[in-house]
Amino acid sequence: MKKSMALKSALFAASALVFFSTTNDKAYGNQTTSVEQGVAGISKILSDVFASSDDKVNEKIDKVYNTEIKSPFANLGVSKASSYVNIRSKPSTESKIVGKLYEGCAADILEWLEGDWVKIVSGDVEGYIASNYLACGKEAEKLADKFAEKYATVIRTQTLRVREEPNLESRTLELIPLGERFPIIEEQGEWVKILLSSDDQGNDFEGYVHKDYVDIEVIFQKAISIEEEQRRIREQQEAERAEAERLAEEEERRRQEEARKKEEARKQEEARKQAEAKKQAEAKKAAENKKEETKKSESSSSSSKSSSTGQEIASYAQKFVGNPYVWGGVSLTKGADCSGFVYTIYKQFGYTLDRVSRDQARSAGRKINVSDRKPGDLVFYTNNKGVVNHVAIYIGNDKIVHAANKRQGIIISKYNYRKVYCMRRVIG
Repeated sequence: MKKSMALKSALFAASALVFFSTTNDKAYGNQTTSVEQGVAGISKILSDVFASSDDKVNEKIDKVYNTEIKSPFANLGVSKASSYVNIRSKPSTESKIVGKLYEGCAADILEWLEGDWVKIVSGDVEGYIASNYLACGKEAEKLADKFAEKYATVIRTQTLRVREEPNLESRTLELIPLGERFPIIEEQGEWVKILLSSDDQGNDFEGYVHKDYVDIEVIFQKAISIEEEQRRIREQQEAERAEAERLAEEEERRRQEEARKKEEARKQEEARKQAEAKKQAEAKKAAENKKEETKKSESSSSSSKSSSTGQEIASYAQKFVGNPYVWGGVSLTKGADCSGFVYTIYKQFGYTLDRVSRDQARSAGRKINVSDRKPGDLVFYTNNKGVVNHVAIYIGNDKIVHAANKRQGIIISKYNYRKVYCMRRVIG
């Protein structure tokens, strides 16, 4: 019995030595590091040792020491440059720059070369980087929590319960559909805490789902090619130009409205003086002229609104996908919350909605059946207390565009990524 306990202690020490022995900072393309994986294999070998006779112990221990435990980070490099490191077409600082690997972005290591260069591929970019700008192996693994994002995608069930606490007895907050993807806030044992949405009061709607029913992704940002970086800069400039044009048009409408009011006031004063100085017939004529002018103004405003369609609104709103979520914001480029995004989009087309989603759900247009949905309609959602806390714009093909949350910003989702509370139509 004492011999058996001593044998177990020795073998567990051997397994621990294998598990923790790889400490090199640099993990070359043909090397592995001991992290996360391989423990089950060691446990199997240990069980075989305990079941064997003493003359086979040394053979089993050798097998433990010779077991290769591969790390998922063995051939992964994470940029530790303070800003970014250039990716070059050849292993030389004189060669062409084909892309950039920003701090915290990851690349697959294809080959280690002499002269401290490494060949990598990241996203659509393949090239060479000076190796001193890459963290590899255990060093890369330590950077995962700082730079990688985690997402949970629903699998194995048509609808998954989101619970208030990480246990099966906890209250259900929401039902989410198969295939929908949500940001992970944290992991707690067999549960993950996910972010459903952020409302226009700055509150996050969060809950727990069981790991058995989600696929967890750990995602690093990838390198960007010079061409892609230039394209993104152009798109950002175009979005900012569209926003500047919208603001300029809004300012011009405000100026024209102010001038119209001043002119109206001037005419009213002139009509009053004429009424005092002239006959009653002339005063009546002035009043009729004023009434006709008011009708023309209302007709012009009505014509401007009726010329807009829900599809035009839906198409315009999609121009700002990728821009940030900012609680309390109403800027389409610098940041807006869910109701601020909807408010500003509709204001561009001459419609003034209430500012907050729960007020929009009561007063914006008219309520419609979900089955009658069309592009441009507003889609509302509630929190677990039944209070409206989120709004989106339906764009067709069962999709919405909305300022989702502070992690994802303005994105496109399925319209039923959460349970729909109601829909309203402002146009038509």
